[in-house]
This record gives sequence, C-alpha cells and structure tokens, in this order.
Amino acid sequence: MLIQQKLISREIGEYLWRAGATLSTAESCTAGAVSAAIAAIPGASTYFKGGVVAYTDEVKQQLLNVPADLLQEKGAVSEEVAVCMAQGACRAIGTDYAVAVTGFAGPTGGFEAPVGTIWIAVACHDDIQTRMLSGDDGREANTERAVLVALEMLRARLQADFPLSEEGAEG
Repeated sequence: MLIQQKLISREIGEYLWRAGATLSTAESCTAGAVSAAIAAIPGASTYFKGGVVAYTDEVKQQLLNVPADLLQEKGAVSEEVAVCMAQGACRAIGTDYAVAVTGFAGPTGGFEAPVGTIWIAVACHDDIQTRMLSGDDGREANTERAVLVALEMLRARLQADFPLSEEGAEG
C-alpha cells in the first residue's frame, strides 16, 4: 500500500500546487500517517501547512473546536466528529482543504463503535464528504486502509474541483 500512497500523494500534490491551494490534516487513529504520506513528496511545503494529531478528546476540543457535548453524545468515532475535526483543521491552520480521520484501529473498539470503525472527512470550506470504514483486519492494516482511503477521497475531490484540461492531460 505504501507505493499506492506515494503515487496518490504525488497526484494530490500536483493538483494542490497547480491550483495554489493548501491542505491540513486532523488525525486521531492514524496518528499522523496521512500527514506523513503527504509530506513525503518533495515540495510538499508549498501546499501542505501542517496537521494536528488529536488522539484524545481534550485535544479535539482544544485545538480543533470539537464541542464537548458532541463528543459525549455521538462519541469520538462518529461522522459528526470527523466533520468537526476537518472544519477545525481548516480554521486552525488556515487551509483550503483538510482531511480528518477518527476511529478505532484496534486492538479494541469502543462503546459507540466496534474495532475497525473509522470515519474519514474531506473538507473544503463548508463542503464536506465523509466515508465510514468497517471491518477489523488488525491495527496496522486498519490504519493503512484508512490512510489510503483518505488519500483517495482527497484526490477524487481535487480531481472534481480542478479537472485537467485537454491540454494539461497526459497522454
């Protein structure tokens, strides 16, 4: 999967660089792995501003402005929290786009969701797309899958926002 991550990250970088757009991340269960995949591409500093590893609810609240009552009501592993994390990253870091990931990679799950439940959100201003992953293939595989899906979602979003013209298409 690492080769796929690198290829997708390179494409993401190309889209962001050409558009002059910026990116941030807010990660819980992936603990910075999405950021690492993005930053592994030479020149990433032109579009990747940074990320927050919000492993605890306190960090989600303090740095990403996720409401405490939302965390209590829905749980940290929920679509609503993923959305708030992505919006919070855009605001806190000052970017056009953000990717957020929150979930239970394993070996245990939580009250609100079983192990392997992971929510991903890709945000651009108030337009947000989400996806839930489920199934437990072990902590490492769950994390790798989440990173790959997050990158794929961001790439798809950028492709839709910045379609290549016929002149810019490779062929």
